[in-house]
Amino acid sequence: MTDRHRPEPPSAWWRDAVIYQIYPRSFADGNGDGIGDLAGLVDRLDHVADLGVDAIWVNPIYRSPMADFGYDVSDHVDVDPDYGTLADLDTLLDAAHRRGLRVILDFVPNHTSDRHPWFVASRSSRTDAKRDWYYWRDPAPDGGPPNNWVSAFGGSAWTLDPTTGQYYLHTFLPEQPDLNWRNPDVERAMHGVLRFWLDRGVDGFRIDVANFVMKDPELRDNPPAPTGASDYRPLGAYDTQRHLHDKNHPDVHEVYRRLRRVLDEYPGERIALGEIHVYDWADWRVEFARFHGAELDELHLPMDQSLVGLPWSAEAYARMLAEIVAGRPDHAWSSLILGSHDETRVAARLDPVRARATMAILLTAPGTPVLYYGDEIGMAGAKVPPHRALDRWGAQTPDGSLGRDPQRSPMQWTAAENAGFSPPDVEPWLPIGDDVDTANVESQRTDPGSLLALTRRLIRLRSSHPALSRGEFLLRRDVPVDVLAYERRDDTERWLVAVNFASTAIDIELDGAADVVLTTGVEATGRHRDRTLGLRPHEAAIVRLSTPTGSA
Repeated sequence: MTDRHRPEPPSAWWRDAVIYQIYPRSFADGNGDGIGDLAGLVDRLDHVADLGVDAIWVNPIYRSPMADFGYDVSDHVDVDPDYGTLADLDTLLDAAHRRGLRVILDFVPNHTSDRHPWFVASRSSRTDAKRDWYYWRDPAPDGGPPNNWVSAFGGSAWTLDPTTGQYYLHTFLPEQPDLNWRNPDVERAMHGVLRFWLDRGVDGFRIDVANFVMKDPELRDNPPAPTGASDYRPLGAYDTQRHLHDKNHPDVHEVYRRLRRVLDEYPGERIALGEIHVYDWADWRVEFARFHGAELDELHLPMDQSLVGLPWSAEAYARMLAEIVAGRPDHAWSSLILGSHDETRVAARLDPVRARATMAILLTAPGTPVLYYGDEIGMAGAKVPPHRALDRWGAQTPDGSLGRDPQRSPMQWTAAENAGFSPPDVEPWLPIGDDVDTANVESQRTDPGSLLALTRRLIRLRSSHPALSRGEFLLRRDVPVDVLAYERRDDTERWLVAVNFASTAIDIELDGAADVVLTTGVEATGRHRDRTLGLRPHEAAIVRLSTPTGSA
């Protein structure tokens, strides 16, 4: 028995691609000040190209006061001095393109910095021409905020401005006022931002909190979250509400149809990845699917985060993969992630053996994988003491456990002082991880049993065999309960991916001739005998099955 999904035979580069996410502040310090920059990124670009990936996604490099480390943009069309100059960005584009790598930049449409010239003008008076570029409202009758919306960083989403006596809206920090996309001048200005970077040769954008940009025009209160609902994580005030009115208003889709038309003006399939946050699980698949567009004319790749934080069980992964493919509109595609600058690193959630298996899933599951920097060497992230903590997200809990600093710690290039990220005598902006002696590029580069070697092999296998990237997906049900198994197939090839989630070895039956091409075990395992595949605990295997005469 199988669950099946047959996509349209794709030709677009982004359907077959592997995307590598780079947090520039933490990737490589080119000028020796303890902060990663564009020059350092260019210096380390060969590592990225050697992985075999097709594109890099670079987190924000725009001018910013760094209240939220680049997601509070004060100038959309310039590079922050921490990272270099526009000339350095042009150098990166040229260096990446010469290596066959496309470059995707973060685009932050929901808000700006409170130091952006637009907001400075907007808050100067109630009659300023840019007043309506943001959300300004009178106080409630009791003098409090206009409604009950809460900030994702805790507290009210409204801040009173004493100069004009009105509140302004900020879904995130008070330093990040929300733009009013219902004002056509805002949309024109932001399309101008896109064209500025597209004209320089950028290949696309990852759109931050893409579904937040359109709010309920009436600014109605949000209802409370259902008591005890498993869909809500009681991490802070934000999770006490059901976010029906402060984001995801239906007219957001017209915003992205128009944005898509901007991208389509340019040759080479410039793409839009979209970060979609829908916290109401009952609505997740429906809402997520809509961002492809009724005519597949919105986002090229909505970013599916469903695999993040799944319990380690074959049943959980099988159910989620089935839901992912079933929830896509016909012929649509999406991207998959296992970690990011916002999520705990895979190696911190799982032991090294299971982390290897999840890499095999990420790089063979149906969708465009996004690989977070450092995951290819199994970085677990740094332990950040309170006096070094910088991320204000963590301030919502007394112990700072929500802080995202650990997953943003510097890339570990070597086992030397400061991990080769910055000079030995310069303290990096965040601490180095405790696992630097083994989780570093230099020591893994020549080790055929390393996670780095495995990642390269998986990417090479995927890129050499289109069935593993764009082929039909069939979830196998005729396997032991602790095994996840699925096929990827096209008219010329048929592959089986099998993952043992148990702490004991398991044999599974194969239905014909087979060739075990790769296993995630350090030693050669995945024994194949008499139509039986042996899997060690928490091991994944990729098996070439007898070639079909045609996908059934």
